[in-house]
Amino acid sequence: MFQGTLIAMVTPFTRDGEVNHARVKELVEFHVEKGTNGLVPSGTTGESPTLSGAEKLALFGTVIEAAAGRIPVIAGTGNYNTRESLEMTRSAKNLGADAALVITPYYNKPTQEGLYRHFMTIADSVDLPLIVYNVPGRTSVNILPETVARLADHPNIVAVKEASGNLVQVSRIHELCGDKITILSGDDGLLLPILSVGGQGVISVTGNIVPDRINSLIAAFEQGNHREALVIHRQLADLNRILFIETNPIPIKTAMNMMGLEMGGFRLPLCDLSPQNRKKLEETLRRYELIS
Repeated sequence: MFQGTLIAMVTPFTRDGEVNHARVKELVEFHVEKGTNGLVPSGTTGESPTLSGAEKLALFGTVIEAAAGRIPVIAGTGNYNTRESLEMTRSAKNLGADAALVITPYYNKPTQEGLYRHFMTIADSVDLPLIVYNVPGRTSVNILPETVARLADHPNIVAVKEASGNLVQVSRIHELCGDKITILSGDDGLLLPILSVGGQGVISVTGNIVPDRINSLIAAFEQGNHREALVIHRQLADLNRILFIETNPIPIKTAMNMMGLEMGGFRLPLCDLSPQNRKKLEETLRRYELIS
């Protein structure tokens, strides 16, 4: 159901640190024009840990209203608390979200059975497509392929965003689940390898600024033109690397500011890109002709 280029949206802030809803609407229009396949507000790239519940709901509402059914909206509703994740998912559905991205609970370090029950509780309670988000580097817990396979039997659990960086694990998910669940890359640099082991798209950070290039890579692969897909993969490699030179979303938000998109600053504990890395980022953006 959800495949291709899905964007982990940056959350723009005003000068006084509030969510800039006018800029959010402009971002939605940009992605509609570029042919993006879906928008994911309030994920990690959207600084979700620093947004209040009310801010998240207002953000969902703005994106859904601006999208107006032209592009799917996948609300980032998960956190470390099952009850709050459930309520946020229910609220996102009531606002008109097309799906929800639900992260594995962080800090708690649940067992595989606890992870299974977490996602099943939400899937049983809210009739909305869910994307399981696995990013053990941030959450300190890894949802195993066997647990994903159990979850894939639920009709509301439609995809997994895999950001473990483990291609053997991704391949195993596809082996166990087949077409019962869509595998999405959670790492721009691993998009092509993940496509090669059964993936069908990406929830992308890099796509915030070059969604058309991500689209081209996926299209080339799907059309069987693997050599062309590899060329695009190599062309994007330096950009993908520089956008993770510091903690996401610091580099991508800085890049968008450099490009004149006015994303604003960061909420602590995130802070500005270091001067030496800012220089490297600027040089890379110039080479990609994203800034003059």
